Amino acid sequence: MEKITVSAPGKLMLLGEHAVVYDRPCIVTAVGQRMFVTLESLPDPLLELEAADVKVTGYKRSFAELGVGEIPRGAKFVELAVKNFIEKHPLKNGVRITTRSEFSSLFGFGSSSASTVCVIKGLAELTGTKLSNKELFGLAYKTVLDVQGKGSGFDVAAAIYGGTLYFVTGGKVIEPIALDELPLVVGYTGVKADTVTLINAVAEKAARHPELIDGIYTQIGNTVDAAHAALKTKSWPLAGELMNFDQGMLEDLGVSTGKLSAMIHAARDAGAWGAKLSGAGGGDCMIALSSPGTKEAVSEAITKVGGQVIDVATNVEGVRIEP
Repeated sequence: MEKITVSAPGKLMLLGEHAVVYDRPCIVTAVGQRMFVTLESLPDPLLELEAADVKVTGYKRSFAELGVGEIPRGAKFVELAVKNFIEKHPLKNGVRITTRSEFSSLFGFGSSSASTVCVIKGLAELTGTKLSNKELFGLAYKTVLDVQGKGSGFDVAAAIYGGTLYFVTGGKVIEPIALDELPLVVGYTGVKADTVTLINAVAEKAARHPELIDGIYTQIGNTVDAAHAALKTKSWPLAGELMNFDQGMLEDLGVSTGKLSAMIHAARDAGAWGAKLSGAGGGDCMIALSSPGTKEAVSEAITKVGGQVIDVATNVEGVRIEP
């Protein structure tokens, strides 16, 4: 095969932020905006990258140079994904990679993990290498850790498996939750937050108050388990109530903001079953679990306090080969 295009979805965290970095479970759903990656064989052992969405064009590196020296921010995940793949599965030919994203990286939907999954899946398909989803997860998760130093891998799992997942740190558990709908309203604060900075800030707090923070992580994990059971039976009001509990604990960790809280409380006041931040906090997105009858009122309430409602499908298909 000389050329192939692969796509993978972004993600939204439903419950379990921060605690998932410390061996507690989370629930994540794949979202409809997708990353598209086209891979073409080259005669020489080179990586060529065109990623206009992240301002990387005309980028070239020999395979021998991969991962060495300064790497442009927009090229890091792709370059290290190629490096990690060829260390396990050596390539005779080079590869030209072109990326195209359907969603803005501003929204914190996991574009980096989606592109990493696409690159590794595409290299496997291009070379006829058989990779199980577990092996794909392992290589992609290693790449994320190589770039970021920290991370649980839930966004990688969402990109690979799609749907809505119950997930435990590092892929110890990846369990699909059978849902034919997930009635969410998603609101964006207008603020792009840095995940690693927020994780480090919580870690510093944990160093000062280890028992208290560990206790919060345990409570978050228990809340995720209860929400897992509620979602399996589509007990939406109960799932919403548990989302509210989770938000309270995230506020205790110090990762919510005034803007997030305003959007969350506006959604609840408008009739949402539950609402909370989604992701590391500090900005990015919030989510509200809402019945069809309250969705419009919830959306209007979020907009009135300065949020931007994002039209995004949830519970969508994972990584796939495009025709």
